[in-house]
Amino acid sequence: MLNYEVDPVVLTPHLPPGTILDTWEGKTLVSMVGFLFQETSMLGVRWPFHINFEEVNLRFYVRYFDGQAWKRGAVFISEIVPKHMIALVANNLYNEHYIAMPMRHSIKPMDDEHTRFTYEWKYKGHWSKLAATVNNSRKLIEPGSAEEFIFEHYWGYNKITATKTIEYQVEHITWQIGEVKDYVFDAPIAKLYGAGFESWLSREPVSAFFADGSDVIVRAGSKFSI
Repeated sequence: MLNYEVDPVVLTPHLPPGTILDTWEGKTLVSMVGFLFQETSMLGVRWPFHINFEEVNLRFYVRYFDGQAWKRGAVFISEIVPKHMIALVANNLYNEHYIAMPMRHSIKPMDDEHTRFTYEWKYKGHWSKLAATVNNSRKLIEPGSAEEFIFEHYWGYNKITATKTIEYQVEHITWQIGEVKDYVFDAPIAKLYGAGFESWLSREPVSAFFADGSDVIVRAGSKFSI
């Protein structure tokens, strides 16, 4: 995950009704994320050729007060996967922003202490890349840390209309993290994410994180209006 500071104005059109931007030390952040789905089932069914696959997404962070407590969540601006059926199901169930493109990944040991993770996606004949070298040692996420702010989000929110939002719950254990170095992000930013993101995502990220994933459950979504 490469995390970039952006002007909050860039995110305003994507902000789901009823939510507010969540910030870290006064910074409004977006994250470029690459990861693998493994042993995946959709609607309780493991669809052939749709079980193990890559995803690269761009997301930002929000809070929502449900009348009793604040919930911390993520909003996805773009989600790239290699299968059209995955995009179709997710877009219809959760009003997400999936798009299917050719994708590939590699996980290569660099030496006894480091591994190189690379995610690539093909847009109009050209391969984009998100990659980093990661230390093989792991540690727990510290409470109150920048890593906790980025990784510990258990709700997803998406804008349906100017007054209606879909909310869904994401369940997983707390992940373990590894130190990142030598990261790369190379993509046609304006074409994929919009001109408003180009200057921000072309800068150096404010942080770069890696986590070992776990079993994840995404609950059925519900809707609320303001």
